[in-house]
Amino acid sequence: MSPHAPGESASPARAGFVVSKAVGGAVVRNRVKRRLRHLVRDRLVRLPAGSLVVVRALPGAGEASHQQMARDLDAALQRLLGRGTSPGSGTGDSGGDAEGRPPR
Repeated sequence: MSPHAPGESASPARAGFVVSKAVGGAVVRNRVKRRLRHLVRDRLVRLPAGSLVVVRALPGAGEASHQQMARDLDAALQRLLGRGTSPGSGTGDSGGDAEGRPPR
């Protein structure tokens, strides 16, 4: 069974953002959210239609450069989509964050 009637298109991929007070004050958090929205907007086409993705900013995101945030986001999306990993390489689904830290 298909979740959409014939002729209907699937809903577009969407993203949500979680930026806690650990990232910084209100101005810093809003800047991080704006940067993340800008970066994710260009990458949503990589996701299957109807996808829902939540991007969580880590405490260091307030000091990260635009390029570093882009690299971390790209790495996280590659892990999410299962691309760029090879068996036994140790870079598979480790459950860590975009900077390779283990999960808490």
